[in-house]
Parts: sequence; C-alpha cells; structure tokens
Amino acid sequence: MAERATGSTVPRRQLGRYLRDLRNQARLTVRSAAHQLEWSEAKMWRIETGQSSLRSFDVETMCKVYGAPADITEALMGLAKETKAKGWWHAYGDVIPEGFDVYIGLQEAASSLTSYQSDLVPGLLQTEGYARAVIRHHNPDETEAEIDRRVRLRIERQTLLTRATTPPSLRLVLNESVLARPVGGPEVMAGQLKSLAEAAGRSNIAIRVAPFAAGLHLGMLSGSFVVLRFPANGDGTESEPPTVYSDGFTGSLYLDKPHEVQSYQEAFEDVWESSPDEQVSQRLIVDTAGSHGQV
Repeated sequence: MAERATGSTVPRRQLGRYLRDLRNQARLTVRSAAHQLEWSEAKMWRIETGQSSLRSFDVETMCKVYGAPADITEALMGLAKETKAKGWWHAYGDVIPEGFDVYIGLQEAASSLTSYQSDLVPGLLQTEGYARAVIRHHNPDETEAEIDRRVRLRIERQTLLTRATTPPSLRLVLNESVLARPVGGPEVMAGQLKSLAEAAGRSNIAIRVAPFAAGLHLGMLSGSFVVLRFPANGDGTESEPPTVYSDGFTGSLYLDKPHEVQSYQEAFEDVWESSPDEQVSQRLIVDTAGSHGQV
C-alpha cells in the first residue's frame, strides 16, 4: 500500500531531492537502488518526488546503500523528522548543518521568484561588502575565517540568476528604506546600489522600488517574503506546489497551502502596482547611490 503523505510538502520535496542526488552520485539507477532496498520502483519514485514521508530509520538505510557520509546521513534523518510536522517552522542549527539548506534547494529548482523586501537587499543580489556587513552583524562572535566562509557561500549562490541553462526570473520590490539605509557604511552602500542598478538591466530580473509616497500597501502588513514557483510539466501542470518563504530572526517559515500562496501573491501584486515602473525605479537606485557618495 502506498504511504500516505502527511505534513508540509516542503521538507518532503527537499528530502527527496537530496536522496535522489545521493543515488545519482552513487551511480545507482532507480531499479538497482529499489532492488537493494527491497522496495518497489514506484515507492522510490514517490520518495524522490516528495510524495511520501519517510521514517528516519528508512533514510538511514538509504544513506548506507548510497555510501553517504555520517554528517549527511544525520542531517537527512533530522529532515525526515520534519516531514511529519503539520506546519513547518525550521531553525537549521539543531538538526541540519548550515549550507545543507532547504531554501537553497528550493531556489535551485524554481523557475520564478517574486519577492518583496522591506529592510535589506536580498542575498541573491548582495555585493560582497554588503553581505559581509550583514553576516558579521548577525554573527558577532564568529571568527573572521567563518565570516569569510559564509560570505563566499552567499556570493556563490548568486550564480543561480546568471546560469547558462534556464535561470529563474526574478521580480523584486524593495522598500525605499532599503536604499536609504547605509549598510556597511556609505561606500559599501553606494557600491551595492550600483550593483543593484546593473542587475536590474538583466533580461530575467525586474526591480521596482516602493517609495514612501506610495502610502499604505499590503507589503507593510505582510513583511518580507518570496513566492517560489516551479517549472511546468509537459501537460502544463505545475511540477511542484508554489511555496512562500519568509526568513525570520530565529527561524524560517515555509507555506504551500493554495490559499496561503494566493494571499502572498496578492500582497506582492499590490506592492508591485503601487510602485513606479522599472525604468523610474532604476533611476531612483542610481540617484540614491550618488547620495551615498559614489555613482
């Protein structure tokens, strides 16, 4: 009998991706892996596409067959426990090592990102100086070597938007306060805004700035968020459910119920339509860079 999928689909989908990648790295076909695990190929397909939840014991068994390192096995066993949750707040420090990040996996699989950011430039568009200032301030007790490692990880992720094969589209609205706040100091901020203006010229990126003069909009009620959508199947249906991601101070929120996604999509469209178009916004970004002391 097929296992019944329970809880949020987000951790199940990401667990399936990791297990599929481990199987491929072990150079095992679905058939050969299923044979070694004494499972059906259909069960393997349900697991790798996130349609079945798994016991941590089963994950451990799969990892042994795939020759996964101990730390990866432990992390995936922790992720398996999250697949049972009814809703999913997840702070990674307790069960999943940094870098083994569910959101990174969602970004890699997404075909489009729509985002409203109220306070900071999003990580995918941060310069090294800006990222360093944010990461250092959030992790004041870390060594400089660890700060360097985290900055490199953030910068490496940005190749997602420039990759040669089907980079995702990004529609972004920034609150005007993001431009005005000199994160890292005036010179760093000027460089960040210049980089942001250049990014706005790419064909797959559209950026608007929500000015203070726009007054009340739904982004002021929702806070910062990203809506991720995924490639369509051959029949036009979505390959995975759209997902809302919001990064909190102590954890991350993932929502994938249709009415939740719809509410955030409506909030985004309200902010988008309340903001000047991309050309006007790009000029505002460049002018604000100048006010920080560099164009």
